[in-house]
Amino acid sequence: MALTYHILDVFTERPFGGNPLAVVLDADPLSSADMQKVAREFNLSETVFVLTPTSAGHTARIRIFTPSRELAFAGHPTLGTAALLAELRTQPQLNGERDAIIALEEEIGSIRVGVRLRSQAAAYGEFDAPKAENTLERLSEPEEISAAVGLIPTEIGFENHKPTLLRGSNTFAFMPVSNLEAMSKVKVAPLHWSRAFTARGVHGVYLYTRQSVRVQSAFHARMFAPDLGVPEDPATGSAAAGFAYVINEFDELPDGTHKRAIEQGIEMGRPSAITLTMMMARNKLETVRIGGHAVRIAEGTLRF
Repeated sequence: MALTYHILDVFTERPFGGNPLAVVLDADPLSSADMQKVAREFNLSETVFVLTPTSAGHTARIRIFTPSRELAFAGHPTLGTAALLAELRTQPQLNGERDAIIALEEEIGSIRVGVRLRSQAAAYGEFDAPKAENTLERLSEPEEISAAVGLIPTEIGFENHKPTLLRGSNTFAFMPVSNLEAMSKVKVAPLHWSRAFTARGVHGVYLYTRQSVRVQSAFHARMFAPDLGVPEDPATGSAAAGFAYVINEFDELPDGTHKRAIEQGIEMGRPSAITLTMMMARNKLETVRIGGHAVRIAEGTLRF
């Protein structure tokens, strides 16, 4: 059996930046065990398997695997797969431009991604993230959680921002860091990490600061998920979606539409750019939208 796969860099306009993603097409013959083996072989943050949709109203059904487990939802696999399917399955208009809605069946539910394709430009996609079903929890034990990421307690927090936890299909801890210098020192300390995060069921820790490398960025971020087989992630759409609730909690957004540019992956040499859009109504966060570019860089044949 031979299956076609593609490699994309997601949340970047240039090859070899952003977060790499493997997408395996026509993967219906594969078992769950097969998919996990393939994801471990690619050894990227996530690998996507494209399957026949169960509903005619959807473009495809997808399953998402890290090197160690399956995920119900993830941001850069959603955006990258939608960009790829738009390129492969839609016809260009007379001027060569294409706009497509790609409807994906994921374990968490249906996700619709708007994709814009233009000649001589990277594909751009945007989707409404699943709504958080839980409220933010405050994280205490500052000595333990700071030690877990190789920092001291005084380097955690800025302004009124404090460490928080948001539970869901992917549970993230959000840790504000005082400045870029402290961010550059972050390193997972396994023993402290196990007590501070693994024991709480945390999948990933998202660290952020208002200081940024790029002028246009509102936040600089790093994300670590060693329990998922991801030592550090260059760009994390699902964490950025959860981060919207953190921003609203501490920055108290007024009603209206608010956009924030988030940079990530810079310390890894894979700079990424995520556009986070938050829509507030009646003092509530009604919609969280994740946007970014994707570049197809390779394709090949997977043989079994």
